[in-house]
Amino acid sequence: VQLVESGGGLAQPGGSLRLSCLASESIFSLYTIGWYRQTPGNQRELVAAFVSSGNVDYADSVKGRFTLSRDNAKNLVHLQMNSLKPEDTGVYYCNADQRVGDLMHDYWGQGTQVTVSS
Repeated sequence: VQLVESGGGLAQPGGSLRLSCLASESIFSLYTIGWYRQTPGNQRELVAAFVSSGNVDYADSVKGRFTLSRDNAKNLVHLQMNSLKPEDTGVYYCNADQRVGDLMHDYWGQGTQVTVSS
């Protein structure tokens, strides 16, 4: 599975950005799909992801500000980021897991930079 991210860039505090992740396969075939980020000095962390139940898990730090959505027909997952804060600055990665038999395969996109600064 190939994952291609787009939509990063520079935003002011309080502003918005929308990230998109295009999967090379039907997102119905994926066990989970979502976004992680790596902020300066920190480990990569979950931002938001569709989990196997179809629900969305959000990091506490983004609840109420970020919204994860999907376009099944186009194999796209979007992360709408509102009320951005400087601490949201980092590299955002699309991630997907795919179960094949007894094995779980983990895939990552190349990452897209998000910078929140005035």
